[in-house]
Amino acid sequence: MLYISLRQYEYVCAVGRHGSLSAAAQYLNVSQPALSTALTRVEEHLGHPLFIRRRGAAMALTPQGRRFIEQAEALLNAAARIETSESPTPGMTQFTLGCFTDLAPFLLAPALHHLRVAFPNVAISYVAASFEGLLNGLIDGQIDIAITYDLTMDAGFTRTKLFDSRPKALMPLDHPLASTDGVALTDIAAHPLILSTEGLSAQHILGLFRRMGLRPTVAHRAASLEIQRSLAAHGEGIGISYASPPSPVSYDNRRLVGIPITDPDAAESVVMARHGTGPADPTVDQAERVLKEGLKQV
Repeated sequence: MLYISLRQYEYVCAVGRHGSLSAAAQYLNVSQPALSTALTRVEEHLGHPLFIRRRGAAMALTPQGRRFIEQAEALLNAAARIETSESPTPGMTQFTLGCFTDLAPFLLAPALHHLRVAFPNVAISYVAASFEGLLNGLIDGQIDIAITYDLTMDAGFTRTKLFDSRPKALMPLDHPLASTDGVALTDIAAHPLILSTEGLSAQHILGLFRRMGLRPTVAHRAASLEIQRSLAAHGEGIGISYASPPSPVSYDNRRLVGIPITDPDAAESVVMARHGTGPADPTVDQAERVLKEGLKQV
């Protein structure tokens, strides 16, 4: 028995296309209350929202809403083809993986490999971006799953932990702290720091110091990990990074070491994130399982 009528599918698709109840109601030539009631009934039957309702803003689709409309439009097109005896044209399945820029050199290639093995008939693409770029991509539906640090995401995102990452202090071999097996933030605070230009990353690291009442000096903001490593290798300060290549030399062939920071609060989780808290698309759900298994030993 069908609980959602073709008319209700049409109503939901119209709201998705026009971005508001009033515009969709005008397009469909129905009353706005009738349209609102139909949308509420569909969401109640499905058990999760299809739209994010913000006062004074357009109704934004949730990930589940976006998939629902894609399938609903396909259903409506199929119904129209039945009436006109047209043959359906299958579409291509696509999946986009997002990855935080500092993690991409370490995790992106293995992640793509595992996904392509698991989904030989799916077009796999990727986006390497900042925290803000990943969040916007997830919200806009341009990214299906993002691999990132567990920072800045609210309860509107579903996160699955991959592993914990501990930051390292980058410095030249002749630095006074270079001979130790581990350093504490209190040891580092007396030295100038080299942080990333990525604002949220730098804020997170400075927040670790501030929670301990420490106010270190920031000597440089590096636009990339290798610039940070080069500056640290030349004694311009101590670089702090969660992502650190095992190579003992920088791009300009200067030797440096990465000493683990031992403070327990400094550890940060690397997670898979998707927008929405409702049920995932079957491809997304399987991709999460594939990545969790494939990346646990990277």
